[in-house]
Amino acid sequence: MATTVKVAGYGITTELLLWRHGKRRGATSARLSETLALNPSLAALGPFLPLGTLVTIPDLPPVTEQSRTTAPAVSLFD
Repeated sequence: MATTVKVAGYGITTELLLWRHGKRRGATSARLSETLALNPSLAALGPFLPLGTLVTIPDLPPVTEQSRTTAPAVSLFD
């Protein structure tokens, strides 16, 4: 089920809305094309969304075991 959010600030981009909604690495790029498909007139508004714009955001993809793994730690002293 998609969620509709209202732009409540200046300088907000579609990618920023997706990041704030998902807050998961890699989740924004996968959902960007789906968000633009759900909101056909969104791209015509420009890079920064006008205040009060309603944007329908698709649900997050399910978490897989591969996405749960973390990158190896980097040590400055090795």
